Amino acid sequence: MSAHSDDRVKKALGKKAAYGEDVDLTKYATGTRDGPVIDDLGSSGNEFKGTMQSVGVTTDEESRSGTIMFIDNSLSHCSACNPEGVEIITTQQAMKKYDWVREHVWTAVAPDKDKFTAHTYLEQSDGYFIRVKSGYHIKTPIQSCMLLNADKVIQNVHNMIFVEDNASADVITGCATSPHANESVHVGVSEMFIGDNASLSYSMIHNWGDKTSVRPRTGINVGKNSHFTNNYVILDKVGTLQSNPVANLNGPGATAKFNSMCIAHEGSDIDSGSIVSLNSKDTSAEIISRSITVGGRMVARGRLIGNAVGVKAHLECKSIILKDGGTTLAIPELEANVSDLEMTHEAAVGKIARDQIEYLMSRGLSEDEAVSMIVRGFLSGGISGLPPQLEAKIKEATSMADLGN
Repeated sequence: MSAHSDDRVKKALGKKAAYGEDVDLTKYATGTRDGPVIDDLGSSGNEFKGTMQSVGVTTDEESRSGTIMFIDNSLSHCSACNPEGVEIITTQQAMKKYDWVREHVWTAVAPDKDKFTAHTYLEQSDGYFIRVKSGYHIKTPIQSCMLLNADKVIQNVHNMIFVEDNASADVITGCATSPHANESVHVGVSEMFIGDNASLSYSMIHNWGDKTSVRPRTGINVGKNSHFTNNYVILDKVGTLQSNPVANLNGPGATAKFNSMCIAHEGSDIDSGSIVSLNSKDTSAEIISRSITVGGRMVARGRLIGNAVGVKAHLECKSIILKDGGTTLAIPELEANVSDLEMTHEAAVGKIARDQIEYLMSRGLSEDEAVSMIVRGFLSGGISGLPPQLEAKIKEATSMADLGN
């Protein structure tokens, strides 16, 4: 970035996000870059073990191709359990090592997008760098963990993922707040680049505090005949969350699918969405959103932009209201800039049908048990094709979720 660009980014420090509740970043200190180092995630001395496991991070690492973990702004653990074809280091290390990384940095997400990206850029924030080399198909997931461990701080991380031509991988990210770090801010900038004839499945499980502010900023560029899947799950209370990742389908035959599963508890303010820009011929996309409002505020956004012929895309937002006092807002958008394409959308907001509850009660379930079963089926029904490890975690989480019944 040039000095002129730096000046533009500095001006963006006062730029509010387009959506979601504003956050005054001046009230928070920058998280430490000199935090604890954890050599063995499975050791009894790992005080964060339970928190990590609550968001799907496997501490024995036997079923993972590698792990990288940040506590606040500090690298605390990095290991490649199956190093052939996979490189896992930090973003700052990658920028020093490879000229081509420096050419890509801040191209999928603009540093002056808003105050959150500007803050991350100007602090030269670190994060994880995951590279899947050309021709390699990684059989077990790569995992990352972002943990807030200090109160009233900002966690700024800048992550980069490269899946090169003819390669594929699953990445599972677990993000959480330690109990004593409730009133903090997470800002995660993630840039992803998927080559030609390649595939990336990127799944996130979040478990924040009820006063935590969460502001991820994600951009994905997808090449020819390649596929990107994004799965997002948040079932526990959060203070405020605003996320709207953008996928750019730049190569012919590229596809993208966004799945989200959210519960807005009382006191939570969630503004979650996704955008797919279909920029090349014969590209396709699907956005599926499932949400439950239990007294909180839930905004479900989705936007499809058709810029090329032969585009096919569908957007679906469905929400159930379980408790009065909350708010649900579904905002589906379709933008067509050529004539030869097909895009559709569906949105539905409402309560659980009484006849469904009564049918299950007639089979021996209590009313609370019936409602919980319907809710679990509704949430999980919107996400298919997940890695088996993540499916098991979601099933466990939905079973334990406090739905206010």
